[in-house]
Amino acid sequence: EDRGVTVRWLDFDPADCTLRLETLPELLNEKTRLLSITYASNAVGSISDVRRAAELAHKAGALVLVDSVHFAPHGLIDVQAIDCDFLISSAYKYFGPHTGILYGKYELLDGLMAYKVRPASSKPAGKWETGTQSFESLAGVTAAVNYLATLGGEAGSRRERLVQAMARTKTYEMSLSLRFLRGAAQVPGLHVYGITDVERLDERTPTFAVSLDGFSPEAVAERLGELGIFVWHGHYYAVAVMERLGLLDKGGLVRIGFNHYNTVDEVDQVLAALASLR
Repeated sequence: EDRGVTVRWLDFDPADCTLRLETLPELLNEKTRLLSITYASNAVGSISDVRRAAELAHKAGALVLVDSVHFAPHGLIDVQAIDCDFLISSAYKYFGPHTGILYGKYELLDGLMAYKVRPASSKPAGKWETGTQSFESLAGVTAAVNYLATLGGEAGSRRERLVQAMARTKTYEMSLSLRFLRGAAQVPGLHVYGITDVERLDERTPTFAVSLDGFSPEAVAERLGELGIFVWHGHYYAVAVMERLGLLDKGGLVRIGFNHYNTVDEVDQVLAALASLR
């Protein structure tokens, strides 16, 4: 904006915290240069229809950047299938080091100007990787991906095993989400933000933003921490989400995240702990 660029925001429905993609065409015109969209919300877990968003943006002549940081440990990423122009991620979300990752279509990475040191290559990917790389971090990224592939069995290529692994992960995590949502509905005063319809579990990750009547988010997080259950409270960098929900000045929400290494018993422990705070 400090360079005169107009930034338009796509709204989401506060009822289920999903993007209102039906209104996206109203924000796009011949001057639109880039659509930046999250694959999944780190705040409330909602998964975006990035393929549909990309179709609409490309129709208007815009490029598409997908932020897949939160989605990556919960679902399969296929940049060809969603037809994004750029995709960013970070391996720390799927058990690797804090290493940033950028995918881009070759012709775009080749055509864009990159600020680089003189000895660096003028062609992708070297022009975007300034200086000596953190080889230990790259080894960690490779190890993290290889670990995920082990969840898909031993047969096939690494990509084939990753496809199987993420399918298994999705199915298992949906069972955790089902357990949590059904249990949460039985805890007096507990409110879950985002998709709560158990028929729509494929539209969310097992990441839940909650509030508890009579307790601030910080108080809930502290009490859970005393019980050995570690969560996050506040806005967790999703400032715009908390503003839209009217909660930014009220301490935000409590975020409870599950993953494939969690168990149904652990979900029950979280629910019991929340109920015990009443």
